[in-house]
Amino acid sequence: MSVYNHTGIVVTDLERSKRFYQDVLGFQFWFEINPPDEATAKLSSLEPPLGVTASYLILDGFVLEFLHYSAPGAIKPFRARTMDEPGLTHLSIAVDDIYATAQKAVEYGGEIIDDSDIGAAIFIRDPDGQLLELLPTGYRANLPPKP
Repeated sequence: MSVYNHTGIVVTDLERSKRFYQDVLGFQFWFEINPPDEATAKLSSLEPPLGVTASYLILDGFVLEFLHYSAPGAIKPFRARTMDEPGLTHLSIAVDDIYATAQKAVEYGGEIIDDSDIGAAIFIRDPDGQLLELLPTGYRANLPPKP
């Protein structure tokens, strides 16, 4: 048996990211830990020192883990990825008003990807560049039932 646990994102400014995801997208803070460097480095295949803070937020059962590395040089620079690269490309969030949410994202340090606007959906970036797809809350009503 398998059970979904969480999805992790590295952030450069933990408080800014928590504000963005809570105030713009409606996530709720759950808890925060500072795991030991030695175990974290081994699990993550990284070299210490790391100074990790892991902060967990929840939205509709989805658990998002922010990883913040406070040790100097522990975070690599942002590199924009395209949607055709293998691996996680984006998170998709349903909101009441995609345009109002996109504008609010800008107020909290995000960016609107204007060329992505198809009327029924739009992409934005969080303050660290993570792609987020905004869909209207009614989107799920048009999908097949979950198994």
